[in-house]
Amino acid sequence: MPITARSRRTGRRPLGAATAVAVTSALLLLGLGSVAPGAGASPADTAAGSSALVKTVQNTTHPGAATAEHGDTLNWAVTYRGGPSGAAAPAVVTDPIAGAGNSQTYVPGSLKVPPGWTPSWSTDGSTFGATDTGTATTAVRAENPVLRGVGTGVSPLLLAPVQPTAQSTGGDGFTPILHRTASGEIQSWNIYHHAARTAPQVVCLSLTAGQPCTGGPWPRPLNTAVGPLGSGATGDIGSPLTPQYVFDPGHPNQVLYPAATAAAVGVGCLDLDAQANCGFTALTPTGGSPSSVNSLAGLVRSGDNLYGVASNGRVLCLALATRTPCAGQPYVPVAPGNRDLPSTPTALYFGALTVVGDKVFVSSSPQAGTSTVPGPPALGCFDTAARTTCAGWLTQHLAGPNANYYTYNAYTAYDTAGHPDGVCTSTVGGANVLTTCYGLDGSAHAAPSSLGALAGSVLTFNPEPVTTDTGTRSYFPIWGGGVAGATVCHDWATGGPCAGFPLPAGHPSAHGGDTRDYGYSYDSTTRCLIGLGDAGVLFSLDPTTGASPCVHSGASVTLAPGDFYCDGTSGHVQGYDKVRLTDIDLSHVTLSASRVLVTDPDGTPVATPALGADGTVDLSGISVTAHPALTVTAQLVLTTSVDFTNGNHPSLVVEYRGDGPQVCFRTTVAAACTATAVTNTANGSDANGALTSNTVTTAVAPGTGCQPRVTVEKEICGSANSHDCLPGGPGPWAKTSPVGLLGLLGTAHWRITVSNAGPVDAASVTVNDASTPACRQAAGTFALAAGTSRAVYCDSLLLALPLKNTASASFVAANAPAGTTPTTTAPSAAVACSLLCILAVPGKD
Repeated sequence: MPITARSRRTGRRPLGAATAVAVTSALLLLGLGSVAPGAGASPADTAAGSSALVKTVQNTTHPGAATAEHGDTLNWAVTYRGGPSGAAAPAVVTDPIAGAGNSQTYVPGSLKVPPGWTPSWSTDGSTFGATDTGTATTAVRAENPVLRGVGTGVSPLLLAPVQPTAQSTGGDGFTPILHRTASGEIQSWNIYHHAARTAPQVVCLSLTAGQPCTGGPWPRPLNTAVGPLGSGATGDIGSPLTPQYVFDPGHPNQVLYPAATAAAVGVGCLDLDAQANCGFTALTPTGGSPSSVNSLAGLVRSGDNLYGVASNGRVLCLALATRTPCAGQPYVPVAPGNRDLPSTPTALYFGALTVVGDKVFVSSSPQAGTSTVPGPPALGCFDTAARTTCAGWLTQHLAGPNANYYTYNAYTAYDTAGHPDGVCTSTVGGANVLTTCYGLDGSAHAAPSSLGALAGSVLTFNPEPVTTDTGTRSYFPIWGGGVAGATVCHDWATGGPCAGFPLPAGHPSAHGGDTRDYGYSYDSTTRCLIGLGDAGVLFSLDPTTGASPCVHSGASVTLAPGDFYCDGTSGHVQGYDKVRLTDIDLSHVTLSASRVLVTDPDGTPVATPALGADGTVDLSGISVTAHPALTVTAQLVLTTSVDFTNGNHPSLVVEYRGDGPQVCFRTTVAAACTATAVTNTANGSDANGALTSNTVTTAVAPGTGCQPRVTVEKEICGSANSHDCLPGGPGPWAKTSPVGLLGLLGTAHWRITVSNAGPVDAASVTVNDASTPACRQAAGTFALAAGTSRAVYCDSLLLALPLKNTASASFVAANAPAGTTPTTTAPSAAVACSLLCILAVPGKD
């Protein structure tokens, strides 16, 4: 509709939607880092203890900007503040991504959740899974099944005393592999020993839940290909007789294990967190003659490498950093080969390894009838620095009188102060168990006496060494020769059997005592031994008394308050608060024998505070600046396990003082000009009911590619008939009026055409005309859609001629935020001529 001075509309337009959005966004952005009640929650409600969600946004591409531009990355944060609640209860925060795939797109890998919360992603807004769905994500979620209080803390479950009768491994597991997940769950993994390649052989038990881990059914096969564990008899990796395992220090969730395939022996990888195979590295081909590679012993770590030994006695080596064979390996044989006949390609190595510093010690049993060169069991030593046989070990160090003796172990000896000073092996054969030891330099060394009374037919396996405040002890698994399963404890400080520990200690409460022990793992948190054996039963053992089950509990957790925040601002944390035990009857805890250790994450002691009679420890005196993270370990001695039931599970709660924890994710603003604003609202629930956050909307300032292209054309009417010059009249309209049309003075009729070539609409368009104010008044302020024009008609009384009249237009993009400086077009001019007019057509100037 043309606008004229005679018919223009008056009055001010209401605040536009885009402007209101921009103002709202700017106000919200100014308040970043503050905590306020969520939508629908009044300050009084929050003060009274109700829960709340508070939403904020940060522009990471242009930090501090009150608006976004197309292509900017935004960090959306929602702060959860839980109402006070003593009991553990589920809490869920869900963040639908408004306009996902249109106005904004989720940035893969950007979801951050507080410690103890579990992330999930959705492509339809209703079905959530544990895998990041990338740019297809339309909603994200964070869940904490056992949230306590306001959410500023972690609360791992205390491990219940491991009850043997309910913990069948399902097969012939050898040594427990203990693993603590990021969520605090404690798992015991095991790999069946002497298992055929295709057989299912890996099992996971949740000690926390007292049942098989999720991800079953167990057992599952092992494979050389990287990927999730399979099912059924589909494996291609076999296991040795006496396996030994190593956690990769660079990947603490990955276990490296000795493995044999049809073509080679080497190192397999098992990712415990992902429940997946993480590869296989071949170290030497199977076969060969006259001494054949049929299998291998276990693995040990020295420095940055793993070491093993093949059936032919040659030392194997894997570089941990690259997961590739060490240069020059396999190295020289340092012990005789065993079970190495080419005619028995699946024969299993009899022996084991132990490591002291840069020396790897190997035991081998070249029995008659099974080995290329039969002989008595022997010990050898490999110098990892020189990559050859150790000095003092150039000749065989025998560990038995003849080829009828054999061994399953090789272990470190210690002096009375707990320093390694030798290597030993205990053999099967003769009237009694025969133990032979040598010093690290190959000299003779006294043997521990604790095994000497056992019958020669009793099988002894690698001991678990445990160093505590009272010294170093070795716990030997034994069975056979009339022993259904038992533990022998040797105290290196006294040089004899451990005081107060039966010799040997049977386990009558575990599977009726029929455990047939193979191996133990010491859990330093609960101070319990966890054992496995030929009977396929997992059980616990008190290392002080030998009692089974071990009626201890405990938990260890690292609290880093800074990890609870992801909005990029500071000042969220005020200080540490306290440690407390929950859901446990403290009369069932022997407080005098229990303790809480507070260290830096690297193990440096910070404090050893007393555990109060109320089950709490005060942490407020520890500086969060000096110690931005603390590891808190509770070691509890119980009188009973009755507090651990299906309906009740005690926890260790470690808390700090600060703002509520945050869930964050990032989005990228769409490049399309149609994206004029992005918005987000979170929702959720907890013990106090449903939650909805405030809504945050951020205006998107149009970039150079999303600006209107506005032009102005100023013209004058060249007709002597004034009716031709009315709005919409035929004119003619020209850049210069005909000479003499206006005489010496008269009324000039002007037309100003404002056009928008797009690609977006223009808003707040005004006309600038200093010579003819009526034109500016006639135009007023208007919007101009992309691809349209608007004509403005106005008149002026000319007192002097000629007159050159110049006009321009000012505007902003329709989606520009409030406060945007208007853009002004190039000017356009027309001339009103008199008899004295110079006949020249003005250009746009």
